[in-house]
Amino acid sequence: MCGIAGAWDARSGDLVEETVHKMLSCIVHRGPDDSGVWVSRDDGVGIGQRRLAIQDLSSAGHQPMLSNSGRLVLVLNGEIYNHLELREELEAQSGKVNWRGHSDTETLLALLEAYGTRKTLEKIVGMFAIALWDRKLRTLTLARDRVGEKPLYFGRLRNRLYFGSELKTIRAVAADALEIDRAALTLYMRHNYVPSPGSIYRGVFKLAPGTFAEFSACDANPQVTIYWSAHEIATRGLANPFQGSDREAIEQAEALIGRAVSSQLISDVPLGAFLSGGIDSSLIVALMQAHGRARAKTFTIGFSDKEFDEAQYAKKVAAHLGTDHTELYVTPEETRAVIPLLPEIYDEPFADSSQIPTYLVSKMARNRVTVSLSGDAGDELFGGYTRYLMTSRIWNYLRLVPRAVRGSIASYFAQTRAHASAGDGDARRGLKPPAFARLREKTAKLAENIGARDSTDLYYGLLSHWKDPASIVINGTEPLTHVTDRAGWLDNPVLENHMMFIDLIAYLPDDILVKVDRAAMRVALETRVPFLDHRVVEFAWTLPMQMKIRDGKGKWLLRQLLDKYVPRELFERPKTGFGIPIDYWLRGPLREWAAELLNPARLTAEGFFNAQPIGNRWAEHLSGSRNWGYYLWDVLMFQAWLENTRKF
Repeated sequence: MCGIAGAWDARSGDLVEETVHKMLSCIVHRGPDDSGVWVSRDDGVGIGQRRLAIQDLSSAGHQPMLSNSGRLVLVLNGEIYNHLELREELEAQSGKVNWRGHSDTETLLALLEAYGTRKTLEKIVGMFAIALWDRKLRTLTLARDRVGEKPLYFGRLRNRLYFGSELKTIRAVAADALEIDRAALTLYMRHNYVPSPGSIYRGVFKLAPGTFAEFSACDANPQVTIYWSAHEIATRGLANPFQGSDREAIEQAEALIGRAVSSQLISDVPLGAFLSGGIDSSLIVALMQAHGRARAKTFTIGFSDKEFDEAQYAKKVAAHLGTDHTELYVTPEETRAVIPLLPEIYDEPFADSSQIPTYLVSKMARNRVTVSLSGDAGDELFGGYTRYLMTSRIWNYLRLVPRAVRGSIASYFAQTRAHASAGDGDARRGLKPPAFARLREKTAKLAENIGARDSTDLYYGLLSHWKDPASIVINGTEPLTHVTDRAGWLDNPVLENHMMFIDLIAYLPDDILVKVDRAAMRVALETRVPFLDHRVVEFAWTLPMQMKIRDGKGKWLLRQLLDKYVPRELFERPKTGFGIPIDYWLRGPLREWAAELLNPARLTAEGFFNAQPIGNRWAEHLSGSRNWGYYLWDVLMFQAWLENTRKF
């Protein structure tokens, strides 16, 4: 695990080394153990790495690393879990290999030299972002893992090519060439993250998961190759469903997920796992205990606000499994203290408020381990989100009512809400019980979307934050994304499959995995996600829906499997998020901070947002008549990010 960066400027080869060092200086947090830069001044190419040493802690693991022939130069961010097996394969084919150490980077280099890029990427199992310079062909290849666990940005600015693990590497050397992309900002207001393949800056992109891009010149368009397609995997899985019994499905899931967990225990440094006490993390920890050689170290963050606290459940699961468990209760003041760090940690606007507890649990875990496994992706693969159940149920009722009638009802609700908001007064400010407030907002959200044209349109509306973000962002537009481009959707009539697919290619890589990567790497903690072993992903798409959602509950298969390790009463409870009370904080301790960032004069002067609708929602939120906390958090995280970038 580490951070990588590089530049290609054929006209200024002498400056490239200085450029790459400057880029790496921004991501020391990703790799505090070592640093290296390789430069070809004749070609104007430089690639570098900040290293967090996980496998082969010796100098033999230093990067950038040259192949034995000297032809290839490689930097790797991530881990190749099956690299020892692939070493054996190489030795069996070509005889004894002159290995210098036992790092996965060295194995990857040998594979690339033996098989080429595509075949190597198809063989390896892992999470990674890589940059490869071929000294003979003078080509640069960038590649990213199948689902997008590890980040990789690239952009061509002023006829120079830059790439890096975080956006700040590019900003450090090309800030004057960067322009905020208002289309990306509009999409951010819709989703609370900037969807791939764009970034918040025009001309800077995220490399798509499951692809590699080959550049033959720094000013040329790359040749992009898809080596693993989520669309193809889902389509093939649905066309060839699992034919076995329930028991056989459970056994196969246990074998596949268990193999993924076992392979991800490879490490030369201390290793543990996040444990919330929910189904996904509890299953990963149970399998760690089953496959590991020592007690698993587990970590849970707790909150004094019981509504948001899952530590009590995690503690019971840890006790049953016998893990070496650590929990830390944090105060609201300690939680809020993270907020000023968020613009620097997340590097581009990002407004999933669970970013705060994710950072806190990562920071706590880093005190004892350097690697932590997580239970992320269980929901997206095995039907765990409540919205999968609710959207389908709601549409079954709505589709019986003509759309014109539903549209009229939605308009009526919008008008009555406006009148109610104006008349609620200060007497109820901040006094609504949390559960009631959430129910009220969910009802309001549904009312906004009952005029949907079809079930997928309903799902899109329920996922959206600002309903018409192009009216909020000055000169804003909404280009097509993975969520809205119907040409890229599955050809499958089952709504739940559509929702899970969209989450797999959009919400998971652009929200969940971004959240975990940036939070953990800020404290130099490597995170691993066993559910994203591509063989587990491919198996999940073969499962009939009744093996995912059954009897009104999601993750049926995972529940049955976990039941073999943990008593059902310890994990059978309503699903809760990893949330914090943003709505109450904005009316209380964060009010002054938020008011400054949302000041209408400031918004107008900066020229990105239409101040009036934001001001209206801020006023309604303060009155207690509506809970606009998460909508306002979108604006606040952009404003805080903008303020932070202007310091440099």
